[in-house]
Amino acid sequence: MGDSGGAWHLSCTVNGEPVEAEVDPRITLLTFLREHLLLTGTKGACLEGECGSCTVIVDGRPINSCLMLAGQAQGCSIQTIEGIGDDKKLHALQKHFIATGAAQCGYCTPGLIMAAKAMLDANPSPTEQEFTTAIEANICRCTGYESIRQAIRDAYREIHG
Repeated sequence: MGDSGGAWHLSCTVNGEPVEAEVDPRITLLTFLREHLLLTGTKGACLEGECGSCTVIVDGRPINSCLMLAGQAQGCSIQTIEGIGDDKKLHALQKHFIATGAAQCGYCTPGLIMAAKAMLDANPSPTEQEFTTAIEANICRCTGYESIRQAIRDAYREIHG
C-alpha cells in the first residue's frame, strides 16, 4: 500500500475475484464494498462496530467492516454475503434463515449469516454454546434469537450431514 496523490493503492480479493483500486485512506471497508464495488448486501447501521450488520469475513475471521479502513484490507481475502450463494443456489445458511423465519426485515441478516459462516468454516464440530457465541456481536431487533440459532443449527446439519 503506498500513497499516490492522497489515494492508496489497494490490492485484495473480494468474493474470489482480484480487486485493484485507488482508495481514499479515510474510507472504511464498508464504504469501499458498497460504494466502489457496489456490493450492497453488507449493511451499515450503527457505524460504530456495535450492531454487526456490516460483518464480512476477512481472511477467515468475521470483521465489522465499518471499523476497518479499506487500506487495511491490502492483500486480504474478503468474503461478503454476495460471495456465498446466488439466485440459483443459496448457501445453506441463507436457505435455513428463510425456512426458520430468522430473516425478518433483513437488515441484520447478511451480518448474522457472515458471522455464522465464519464460525462454521472454522469449527467443524461446534457446541451449542458456540452457535450462540458466533452471533453475540450481532443485534437483531425483529426476531428472537432462537430462530436465528435454529437456522445456524439446521445449516450446520445440512453442511456436515
